[in-house]
Amino acid sequence: MSWDPYAALGVPKSSTAEEIRKAYRKLAKELHPDVRPNDKASEDRFKRVTAAFNLLTDEALRGRFDRGEIDAEGNERPQFQPGGFGGFGGFAGAKARAGAGANGGNARGDVFEDLFDGLFSRGGTGGRGFGVQRGEDVRYRMEVDFLDAVNGGRRRVTMSDGRSLDLAIPAGLNSGQTLRLKGQGLPGANNGPAGDALVEITVGQHPAFKREGDDIRMELRISLTEAVEGGKAPVNTPQGPVSLSIPPGSNSGDLLKLRGKGVQSRPNPGDLLVRLMIVLPRKEDQELKAFVRTWPGRKSDIQR
Repeated sequence: MSWDPYAALGVPKSSTAEEIRKAYRKLAKELHPDVRPNDKASEDRFKRVTAAFNLLTDEALRGRFDRGEIDAEGNERPQFQPGGFGGFGGFAGAKARAGAGANGGNARGDVFEDLFDGLFSRGGTGGRGFGVQRGEDVRYRMEVDFLDAVNGGRRRVTMSDGRSLDLAIPAGLNSGQTLRLKGQGLPGANNGPAGDALVEITVGQHPAFKREGDDIRMELRISLTEAVEGGKAPVNTPQGPVSLSIPPGSNSGDLLKLRGKGVQSRPNPGDLLVRLMIVLPRKEDQELKAFVRTWPGRKSDIQR
């Protein structure tokens, strides 16, 4: 006994082509072998609803089925004809006799292309085809050393599957930014592309440096003698030690700039802004106190 394509799709005989299409889409999502692998019953039912969809979305074949001329497989039903019975033809033969109507011929491929475009693929990648799926993205959190974020560097990270990768840290990285490692997420299905690894960055603090955009601020303690006479003072910049020229007559709070010693962003690195802080000896110095008492300019040139 032939099966009923309308019953296979769960739609009444009066259903429109769009209603048939919606019913098939719903069932295909539930029964496709990539959704239910190793489920023979679901696979057989998927084939049955696909055959029903093929027949009922071809106007000519659907009309012949509804008139009882062919069965659900597309085979000719015996018809009494003068001079004998009609032959039995396969589904392909019946379709060929139906001709290339509005929903026949090449239109069949268009229907499937439209129906399954994106149905079993993710993220717009992986191409067309049943079951080709892009792998899921995976997310990580990682703290980056302040100096690595300023100068750039490399950091070895361990992925969820145990693999170790050398992650390039670009100079100028900020907290909250995300680095994307293409293809380092979960594997795709059926030769689909792997997802990406998304690494959210937190930049650590530094005891001496404070970042402001691409510039960096720091304080430098100098002696009273260096402030009065000027001279050279060693400064540990983010790129290493340098010698800073202190002009004579410097005051606490004065800013000196070391160009290009800030964040190493390309093509224009930031600057290092050095705030001078005059530090007096902790041990009481009687000679210094006596000098200040007799110094003529001790109350002049002071702006309050």
